[in-house]
Amino acid sequence: MTLIKSISGIRGTIGGKEGQALTPNDVVKYAAAFGLWTKENSANKKIVIGRDARPSGDLITKIVSGVLQSLGIDVIDLGLSTTPTVEMAVPHENASGGIIITASHNPNGWNALKLLNADGEFISDAQGQRVLEIAESGEIEYVPSKDLGSYTLNDTYIDYHIDKILALDLVDVDLVRGADLKIAVDAVNSTGAIAIPKLLDKMGVRDYKILYDEPNGLFPHNPEPLPENITHICSEVESGRYNLGIVVDPDVDRLAFVADNGEPFGEEYSLVMIADYVLKNTPGNTVSNMSSTRALKDVTLKNGGQYEASAVGEVNVVTKMKSTNAIIGGEGNGGIIYPELHYGRDALVGIALFLTALAKFGKSSSFLRATYPNYHISKNKIDLTDNIDVDAVLLQIQKKYEKQPINTEDGIKIEFDSEWVHLRKSNTEPIIRIYSESESQNTAEVLAKKLIMDIKEIVTEKVED
Repeated sequence: MTLIKSISGIRGTIGGKEGQALTPNDVVKYAAAFGLWTKENSANKKIVIGRDARPSGDLITKIVSGVLQSLGIDVIDLGLSTTPTVEMAVPHENASGGIIITASHNPNGWNALKLLNADGEFISDAQGQRVLEIAESGEIEYVPSKDLGSYTLNDTYIDYHIDKILALDLVDVDLVRGADLKIAVDAVNSTGAIAIPKLLDKMGVRDYKILYDEPNGLFPHNPEPLPENITHICSEVESGRYNLGIVVDPDVDRLAFVADNGEPFGEEYSLVMIADYVLKNTPGNTVSNMSSTRALKDVTLKNGGQYEASAVGEVNVVTKMKSTNAIIGGEGNGGIIYPELHYGRDALVGIALFLTALAKFGKSSSFLRATYPNYHISKNKIDLTDNIDVDAVLLQIQKKYEKQPINTEDGIKIEFDSEWVHLRKSNTEPIIRIYSESESQNTAEVLAKKLIMDIKEIVTEKVED
């Protein structure tokens, strides 16, 4: 059983002992702490909640709602919804925060409380620390019956979300309708099965098929939209009937595409291609995290903009986007952030922008994919013993490669011409994660192995000392 407490929320497996899994008591503890934090920071005693389709979602929603009402907070429940929909609803409702009940790409035996501030954005490190302090203080005081908060169910926000997307200047419904696209969608039996058909219908896509279209949370495969997990839709598209395949995760904030030849674009390229379309029409700057492909930097510079890399994590990407006035950004895991709509990863706006770009391109999706640089990322990790000072090891790596361009904002990222390697330590265990990228998969893996050997050599020397 697992319970993970972090600055952005709490997640864990369902079932088990209190404090060791996401039990009802843990849900009460952290929902109450977040509710009290919002009361410290806002006079608006209102919180928006919504959930993906996991079997435990309804139960947790009821617990969260009751806890918040017991604190005198009004609850707006969006029911089955998406993460970006909840993010948009928070400021529209003038709420003091939001809770999304989803464990994102984790299996359906997991669930989580993801916490949003009054802007509908994930809470910051300092805000998250304060929520955890309140939770551990044990000083939760509930209101008398006369002051209980209200409960309202409002399941119209997905339509609101889609209407806002369709009103964007770079989304062209008439162009998409005229392209007569044929699309297959893997909705992984979650809320994408509700939201994506609504979006496609309103965009005039008449011929589409939704695979795994029951929002029951019984995921038919590992729900993380990686190539090895989406073989069924790849086979479906490869049959030749479809122009494009679309894959989302359970809470619809990550997006991946499959070309008409049945080949996955790769999550990294969802952001790259959508950003290229945006930049060609509204020149500006971009941001992605340090472990994302350099292809975004390439297309940004090609379009006359400036690219910046942020620390890993959506809140860090958003912070960097605001400071650099980036017009689009996100993460290489298929997270598209388009500030013209809102500051949050949003697969629905990504779909709308991409369909417009594909219709305007006028050729096959596989041909479109072939027009972009083809980089390959290798993801590795090295386990260390508890007595190893990981920070000291990373410092030695930094010294070893000090003649190369180095970014130390989030671990160490070392640039080697068109290649890079990014080393980050785990916050919970003695592990160094190693991401490397090159124009060939083999070279990326060789680069990662080189850094692993460097680390082992440093560790051996320290042990001998």
